[in-house]
Amino acid sequence: MEIFTTIASTLVEQLQKPTLAFLIAGMMLAALGSKFEIPEPVYKFIVILLLLKVGIGAGIAIRDADVVSLLVPALGATALGISIVILGKFTLARLRGVAEVDALATVGMFGAVSASTLAAGMAVLDDSGITYEGYIGALYPFMDIAALITAIVLAKLSLARKTARSVTVNAGGTATLGGPAMRTAMAKTPEGEDADTLVRGIMVDTFRSPAISALVAGLVLGILAKPDSVFDSFYEPLFRGLLSILMLIKGMEAWSQFAELRKVAHAYILYAITAPLIHGLMGFGVGLIAHHLTGFSEGGIILLAVMAASSSDISGPPTMRAALPEANSSAYVGASTGLGTPVAILSIPLWIALAGHVT
Repeated sequence: MEIFTTIASTLVEQLQKPTLAFLIAGMMLAALGSKFEIPEPVYKFIVILLLLKVGIGAGIAIRDADVVSLLVPALGATALGISIVILGKFTLARLRGVAEVDALATVGMFGAVSASTLAAGMAVLDDSGITYEGYIGALYPFMDIAALITAIVLAKLSLARKTARSVTVNAGGTATLGGPAMRTAMAKTPEGEDADTLVRGIMVDTFRSPAISALVAGLVLGILAKPDSVFDSFYEPLFRGLLSILMLIKGMEAWSQFAELRKVAHAYILYAITAPLIHGLMGFGVGLIAHHLTGFSEGGIILLAVMAASSSDISGPPTMRAALPEANSSAYVGASTGLGTPVAILSIPLWIALAGHVT
């Protein structure tokens, strides 16, 4: 009973802090029909600055980090991204009224990472005085790319199976799906690309996306250059102010996308509400393992749970749109942005309270 009281009091306390308060304020503005808006170029500029800040900070921390201490959480983040997609394949994709390709695009978004949610988690921990490893931002690409590649490859294989079945039926043949024709279809995408080319293409497209590009650029600068002065004088002072604006935008987006989400199966609403909590618990468990193996900090455990609970809001949508044009964007964008993001951000106090009890 004590842990529930702690979680409730932590939630109330965190709701009064800027990060979560601005998110809720944005949702209220949208619900009241406000015409308030932030121009798209300003939004993109804010996101890039925040990612550069996270990347540079992580790069600076990596310079002095122990390789083993970094490797274990990185492997854990990769495993999380893959596991979340596979779990979704056997849950969301099996529900009535849900197309497998739409489901895989959705779980890929939920396996990938939200830059805004990660930044929000860092701000909440900073406000609460909870320390964490500076290289946490470097774990972002490991989970993000692993989830996106896994989801898209599985979706392409699903499309290939349908194509193989269609060819068999149209030909009037009786060949089994396990024969040479099926193996050929499975080895290639519907466009004729082999699996290796597909994976390479996804990785290239993901790294070229604005979000990952900014993060990786920041990492490289932090590791190889000496950007400490500009980091301390420019990026650090702007961080919380820019994040508050981003949270306001996210709140308004969440409310508007919820209307889109209602157009698709109700299964997506159920998934979007429960998945962040289940995924967050998975991330929390991986963080605890890293804690016992390498001394991973309490704040690190919390942020790994936050990353796992989050769903991609920057790198994911354009990647899915390009790689899986067959998927319904109302399903995967509505589920991730409309419900997944606010649930993930509002669950941050839960991970803080749990970490206080087990570390």
